[in-house]
Amino acid sequence: MAINGSALGELAEQLRCADFDLLSRWGQVDDWFETWTSRPSLRADLRAHLLALPTEQANAVIKRSRETTTHFAWCLRDRPIEPFTFWLHEYKEQRDWRAGYADSVHNHRYHFCTTILKGAYVHERYAAAIKPDNGLIASTTLLGATECPEGAAGSLLASDFHRIPRAMNGTMTFLVKSREVTPWSLSYDPVTQESHRHVPVESRLSHLAERL
Repeated sequence: MAINGSALGELAEQLRCADFDLLSRWGQVDDWFETWTSRPSLRADLRAHLLALPTEQANAVIKRSRETTTHFAWCLRDRPIEPFTFWLHEYKEQRDWRAGYADSVHNHRYHFCTTILKGAYVHERYAAAIKPDNGLIASTTLLGATECPEGAAGSLLASDFHRIPRAMNGTMTFLVKSREVTPWSLSYDPVTQESHRHVPVESRLSHLAERL
């Protein structure tokens, strides 16, 4: 992807050249990320990057991206030799949200840093009690809720649980994600009190033939 000399290229170079394991020092990644996102031209830089994508690279972005029940997750950069990926999250209008993703209490298989490029959302952090017999969530406790405006930035570890119960229409975020830390993530519906384990489909291929 031709992003040398761009804002994305600058961040990628800094992360790629780190003299430490990103997973073990994600706090340092967060410090770099917050400095990088403080530039007033960030939205314009990302817009210019998208507009300049050649057709082949734009098609590659489409193939790597996916739709969830609450937002579109656009994968801008994913190179297997790099210990990170870049994403844009485009939140759907609130009326189009379906239960079970950003609005559930959940963690992730990776660490990540994020910033709100446009719009705003409510961000809640939780403590989760895990059942010892099956590893699912037994209950959650709200630790705090924050109104996050445009320009807000932060990070979470794979062990952290959070929820975005609502977002302003038109909200978009940029994220840096680490590589996988755990093989699955967990979610918990605060209404039904049901918990689920989420295993990525690509890791199931080796078991696919056995299930036929």
